[in-house]
Amino acid sequence: MNNIVLTYNVDASDFTRAGEASSEVKNKLKQMNLPPEVIRKVAIAMYEGEINMVIHADGGTITVEISPEEIVIILKDKGPGIKDIPAAMKEGFSTAPDNIRSLGFGAGMGLPNMKKYSDSMNVESEVGVGTIVTMKVNIG
Repeated sequence: MNNIVLTYNVDASDFTRAGEASSEVKNKLKQMNLPPEVIRKVAIAMYEGEINMVIHADGGTITVEISPEEIVIILKDKGPGIKDIPAAMKEGFSTAPDNIRSLGFGAGMGLPNMKKYSDSMNVESEVGVGTIVTMKVNIG
């Protein structure tokens, strides 16, 4: 199998389209007959990241690299950045405004779930510049 690279644009504050990229990747992985647990982990981790980009950043891009060994998901935005990454990694920590919480989002589970459902995760963020999250899910 050759490596496959998929790229998606995520629009800021567009909750009607939030989740489309993760859904497309999930369908692609199903077509590739990858193990259901791998597909589940990728879909959940990517969806959480996608929602975070819609809520907190000014949108961004998601690149998914599929190789025989692993799936790498890179989320890159030019949002406000994360001021305190260790705090943001704690379940329940949220900076989502009330209007977002009233929609059912912003419970503070995004980054913790991203970490839980990936085999490795790295967060690089600079306040006022943006954030890059790299997640890996092993296939075999």
